[in-house]
Order: sequence, then C-alpha cells, then structure tokens
Amino acid sequence: MLKFITGTAAALGVASIITMSAGQAQATTFAAWEVANVPFGDTLNVRKYPASTSQKQAAYPNGTVLQMTGKCTGGVNLLDITTQPAWKQENAVRYRWCQIWHDPAQNGNFVTGWVYGKYISPY
Repeated sequence: MLKFITGTAAALGVASIITMSAGQAQATTFAAWEVANVPFGDTLNVRKYPASTSQKQAAYPNGTVLQMTGKCTGGVNLLDITTQPAWKQENAVRYRWCQIWHDPAQNGNFVTGWVYGKYISPY
C-alpha cells in the first residue's frame, strides 16, 4: 500500500510540473518585431500604458529588436497575423499601441510596456 501511495504522489508531482511547464511555455511566447521608421537621431519611447501621455519607461533606436507579447490595442494579436506579409502586419498595427516585454533598467527586472505601432516592423 505504501508503494502505491508513494508512486501516486510522485506521479501527481510530475504531472503538476508538466502542467506548470506547459503554462510557462505558453506565457513566454513572444513575437519579435524591431524598431523602425523613427526619424534620424530620435528613439522610440516605451510607455507604461498605451498613451502618449503615459510615463516613459525606456527609449530604443531604429533596429532594436523588441519582444512583443502579441497584445495590441483594438484587439489585434500579433501572433494571429504572423502569416501575413510584413506590409499587412505593419498596417494592422500602424495606429495601435502594442505591448512589449523589456528590461528598462537593464537589471534583470523585466516589465511590460507599450510602443506605438507606427514605429515597429516584423523582424
């Protein structure tokens, strides 16, 4: 009986680890886009909320690859449009705010922020 209980507990432990890992894998799926079309000498501001008046978290120059969460305002999901040509993807987010996952202080503390779609392009 003790072997059965021990075996069952071990199986439940493994099942919960697999379930947690599967959830984490899904939560860490990102779409890679890059900063583009920012005027020469300027940078793309990352905001705390999807508004130009929101607190600035960081700024990135053209060519910086961003980790997009996939979520954009207006119900656009970047992961749903990845099979479309780049120009169609860009048009879908042109006037939307899109969420990124970044480390503004470069200290290992990643947070979400928002960038304006006019200045990003599929990578």
